[in-house]
Amino acid sequence: MRSYNQFCPIAKAAEIFCERWTALILRDLADGPLRFSELQRGVPLASPTLLSRRLRELEAEGILTRRSLPAGRGALYQLTNAGKEFVPIIMALGVWGQRWTRRELARNEIDLGLMLWELERGAHPECFGRRRTIIELELTDQPKNKRHWWFLNENGRCELCLRRPDRESDLYVQVSLVDLIRVWRGDVALSAALAAGRIKLHGSSALRKAFRQWIGLAALAHVKPASAREAGQRPQC
Repeated sequence: MRSYNQFCPIAKAAEIFCERWTALILRDLADGPLRFSELQRGVPLASPTLLSRRLRELEAEGILTRRSLPAGRGALYQLTNAGKEFVPIIMALGVWGQRWTRRELARNEIDLGLMLWELERGAHPECFGRRRTIIELELTDQPKNKRHWWFLNENGRCELCLRRPDRESDLYVQVSLVDLIRVWRGDVALSAALAAGRIKLHGSSALRKAFRQWIGLAALAHVKPASAREAGQRPQC
């Protein structure tokens, strides 16, 4: 890690926290222990080598621990008490981002893999009860080979399937990736997207109703952007 060569505690903390990818790693671990492959899904642009190095550095600093799983099934990473004290900082950073960064999506920010990862880990499969329920997602603005995805909900777990499961889907969802991201971020209310036909649901009325509880929105989706008046009060650079 790069050093500011200062004894100031703010500088010492920044040396750890401000390294690239660290805040995003901490963001994902804030929800609980994760495997290396799961952490990769949260930072897809970080190479495996770079991610491994960053995890080793954070472990050396006492921010996280690595626990080997039995039978050579990899390892599980989780935050220590020191790491958990970063979580409120992560959330405060997210609140600032929701309020003050631009709301329009640049082309390079429309990340399919990250959106699928957020849907899978944020889903509430218990909304379907004990019934084995398959949700098929059609992303209408994606190429053919990236357009259809399936979410298998069973035994209280939601699993993303890259191929069609063993039977027909119970609920069919049509939406563009851009609209899905905007709803997840809180830019557009789910109810408004459904009413406007930006998200179309095909299935029984019970499943369509359960979908509203199944989809897990961003933890900061409730944070509204700064008003035009507030934004005008920002100092000009």
